[in-house]
Amino acid sequence: MRNIVRAYIEKQQLLIDNRPVLVGFSGGADSVALLGLLVQLDYSCIALHCNFHLRGEESIRDEQFAAETAFALGVPFHKIDFDTTVYAAEHRLSIEMAARELRYNWFEEMRQRFNAQAIAVAHHRDDSVETVLLNLIRGTGIRGMGGIRPKNGYVIRPLLTVSRNEILAWLEEQHLTYVTDSTNLSDAYTRNFIRLRVLPLLEELNPSVRTSIARTADHLADTETIYLHVLEDARKQLIEEGDRIPIDRLMNYPSPATILYELLKPYGFTRQVADDIFRSLAKESGRIFYSPEYRLLKDREYLLLSPICTEEIQEYIFTADDVLEDIWSGPIELSFRKIVINNDFNIRKDKHIAYFDYDKLSFPLTLRRWKEGDWFIPFGMKGRKKLSDYFSDHKFSRIDKEQAWLLCSGETILWIVGERSDNRFCIDKTTKSVLVVNFFSTKIIE
Repeated sequence: MRNIVRAYIEKQQLLIDNRPVLVGFSGGADSVALLGLLVQLDYSCIALHCNFHLRGEESIRDEQFAAETAFALGVPFHKIDFDTTVYAAEHRLSIEMAARELRYNWFEEMRQRFNAQAIAVAHHRDDSVETVLLNLIRGTGIRGMGGIRPKNGYVIRPLLTVSRNEILAWLEEQHLTYVTDSTNLSDAYTRNFIRLRVLPLLEELNPSVRTSIARTADHLADTETIYLHVLEDARKQLIEEGDRIPIDRLMNYPSPATILYELLKPYGFTRQVADDIFRSLAKESGRIFYSPEYRLLKDREYLLLSPICTEEIQEYIFTADDVLEDIWSGPIELSFRKIVINNDFNIRKDKHIAYFDYDKLSFPLTLRRWKEGDWFIPFGMKGRKKLSDYFSDHKFSRIDKEQAWLLCSGETILWIVGERSDNRFCIDKTTKSVLVVNFFSTKIIE
């Protein structure tokens, strides 16, 4: 078995230099085999033992046995005590999750302390098989069907290539003893139920079922790699600048509902909400869906994502003294410049630049969001127009409308920023001075 584990470590590149290896060492069969094998393979090991104080005298017995075994193997031994029950209550975690969090947090502290190359834990092939069945029952999708990974960050699992029976046989051959956690003999826990009851039943159908499931998990792990590659390509192709997803291109992908869910998952959307969004694609525009931090608008041709803004300030004031050349940086970036008209003066046709007759303005100017009932006289026109009608005519999405800013003179709208100015403040033959306003960019306020 030593040669099998050595080959697996090399194949998976689990240990690649001469720095120490930290070994999670409970004193159970799996961890004793792991530590013993790594010592025989001439790795510099440090044994780490966690006493979670969950099993009374048994916990004390395990700690003493682990310390004595590490000493017998010539391995440095470090241990830590946890009040797991209190930690679980304080952090609202199950005992199992609390123990896991405490264990791996301490392991990482010790890794940094000793500059260790890895943290080795004793999961074996049967553990991976149980994980596959557990995830199948829970319905975790393809990401849960590849079993336990040989490496996750600094955590490595050199025994994933061997079974529990192979481990026990090797321990007997090496005359190595171990302790047994009595909770592993109870089927009250889901994983134990699978180990003690489900797998034996499956073995009645196929005596090699553990090997078959492990082999299938390896294939599915490779499939997941391909799946993630396709998703990353879809993310690059479909999520445009401004967090827009073109609906027609999405629908050209195979399994577009799954692609959509994976694209939206990083924004916090659940599978159920993603399915609702997908069903809305064939319906009329305007529906909005929410995740904790984002909202998504189903527009005519796009799915439009935007952060949920918690900014409460809705109005900013600019006095005549603020009309400087410096850029004003708020929720959007603007610059104001007053210039006197001369022979060199010319107007650039750019929606991001607005020109106003300075003498027609009333200070202070204000920057605010639009509200129902707002109206203006669009540049080049004589009649007034409601902003709601203007937005509809120019196919503004609901998010576009909500993100629109208005620059106002008193109560009168000067400019839908970056879009259209008001005709009443335009430059004419009598204009002497001009206020030039540049719109640079929109920012997200945290």
